Amino acid sequence: MRRLLNEARASPDAEICGLLFGSPERIDTAEPAANVAPDPARFFEIDPAALFTAHRAARAGGAQVIGHYHSHPSGTPTPSVHDADAAMGDGAYWLILTGDEARLFRSVASGAFEQVVFNQY
Repeated sequence: MRRLLNEARASPDAEICGLLFGSPERIDTAEPAANVAPDPARFFEIDPAALFTAHRAARAGGAQVIGHYHSHPSGTPTPSVHDADAAMGDGAYWLILTGDEARLFRSVASGAFEQVVFNQY
């Protein structure tokens, strides 16, 4: 968690992003991915190659993709309208960071989240 907060803090002009791996009960690892959004200062889009690689590895017995993380450099660690538009209701975790704080959410319905209490360290 400290690494992710430091990365978010070190990127005040663009959203950082990456994938979360683990199980429904636990986040084991967070791996960075390139933000390929046309406007990375306001949006994030995980590099599709990283997504394909992660899902292919999971199908082959590797770590399961359980969600992703991204930062809000000039906002709060809560889902934005754009985040809600992208939420699919698939149970995926959304870890949202600022340089100082992180909050975890789960996509529970199309456009809707529930906050998840978690141990950050």
